[in-house]
Amino acid sequence: MPKSTEYEAKTADADGFIAYDAEENGVWNDLITRQLPAVDKHMAQPYLKGLQLLEMPTDRVPQCPDISAKLGALTGWKVEPVPALIGFGKFFGMLADRTFPAASFIRKRKHFDYIEEPDIFHEIFGHTPLLTDPAFAAFSQAIGKAGTGCDKSDYSWLIRLYWFTIEFGLTRENGQLKALGSGLASSVTELPWSLSDQPEHRPFDVIDILRTPYRIDIHQPVYFVIDDLQDLFAAAKRDLLADVDEARSLGLHAPKYPPKDAA
Repeated sequence: MPKSTEYEAKTADADGFIAYDAEENGVWNDLITRQLPAVDKHMAQPYLKGLQLLEMPTDRVPQCPDISAKLGALTGWKVEPVPALIGFGKFFGMLADRTFPAASFIRKRKHFDYIEEPDIFHEIFGHTPLLTDPAFAAFSQAIGKAGTGCDKSDYSWLIRLYWFTIEFGLTRENGQLKALGSGLASSVTELPWSLSDQPEHRPFDVIDILRTPYRIDIHQPVYFVIDDLQDLFAAAKRDLLADVDEARSLGLHAPKYPPKDAA
């Protein structure tokens, strides 16, 4: 995540609701109506099923208490507004407690196509559909629990498993490549890019993922394809801290992207 941002968290009232203005509701409407056709075409069924279950409004920004009520009935999760930037320690702790941290602001129109920091469109439209599924919710919680038990120096290793699965994972359905991750569901340009023949598609492997560096401000040059989602769910039962130790001993792969200052 970026080290600084021009966005400020919006304050919820005593019941957890945020007063979004007409411009902010309009941005949400334009974002979701533009993205839905691509999502219907390219996203995997677990995401699409979750999106249907949540019945998000298109004319206004969804409210965290409303999404939480539906998630709570399905998987016991909830969504809690947070500032734009939170540390890995807090992030892991909230996942461990079955709470998804959602940045409360929505992007400005000048950032309509891309915003580096996560906004509520990415958080709610991108992330919460998979949290309606008990197996995906358990996987997210397992990463959170591992994060609460590891040293701070391990955070950057462990988060790669979340990044390349929940954020940018791919899968196959009936032999066809589909997008799974929230970062893809909420991106108008990276969703089709991820499924094209331009990036590298590699098989899902926990150790390989932990050794793969990434940048947050570019389309990913590498995506991991989960052919069988049971392989992902089985990873929730692994000793992820032991996996981090193994990955660290093997070292990072060479980046497949240029340094940021050369990009």
